Amino acid sequence: MAWVYLIIAGVFEWGWPVGLKLGLSDAGLRWGWIAFSILCMTASGALLLLAQKTIPMGTAYAVWTGIGAVGTFALGLILFGEPATVARFFFVGLILVGILGLKLASV
Repeated sequence: MAWVYLIIAGVFEWGWPVGLKLGLSDAGLRWGWIAFSILCMTASGALLLLAQKTIPMGTAYAVWTGIGAVGTFALGLILFGEPATVARFFFVGLILVGILGLKLASV
């Protein structure tokens, strides 16, 4: 169950950078998006806490941040039209290899 918590925590990691990006516009702060970010941060941290009960801290943290980084990268491409270069995909692929390696090494 800890790995399920960790994966869900990583997915919540996607929400807070998106919320922060959308939380500031030329018109000022957009409090709904700021609140969304805070909710995602809280849920992500709480689930990471639960995951670390059985998954080693270093593994859990690395996987958590990796899932967050890869998901945020994808959302940046989809939602904000960020550059989709070969180099960016290559290095995000390295993050994915690291996440899978940590999962396999912790079995």
